[in-house]
Amino acid sequence: MARQDPLSRLAQQIGDRLQGASQAPEEMQKGIQQVVKGAFDRLELVSREDFDILMDVLQRTRARVEALETQVAALEAALDGKASQEAAPSESPAALPDAPSPEEDAGGGESDR
Repeated sequence: MARQDPLSRLAQQIGDRLQGASQAPEEMQKGIQQVVKGAFDRLELVSREDFDILMDVLQRTRARVEALETQVAALEAALDGKASQEAAPSESPAALPDAPSPEEDAGGGESDR
């Protein structure tokens, strides 16, 4: 036997309750409320207030993620620019291997003994 969808089961249960129409109206109402409440509990519904709160949190989170993505892109671009500047060869006198540094020449030509 195929499993019935939740609304079909709900309709069947309400119909079963209504067949006992000889019961007092309060008892019928309580029985139907129990059936409907049980069906809603199984559906795992959330209140509109909870839904609105979660949507607000989601929108703020999305905005923050977009801001962080922009910030990361800017930092990556700055890092790429800095790396390309460092990769360019420079002809400064300090970079030449033949020229002695001031610390090496400070001894007046004498070696350490």
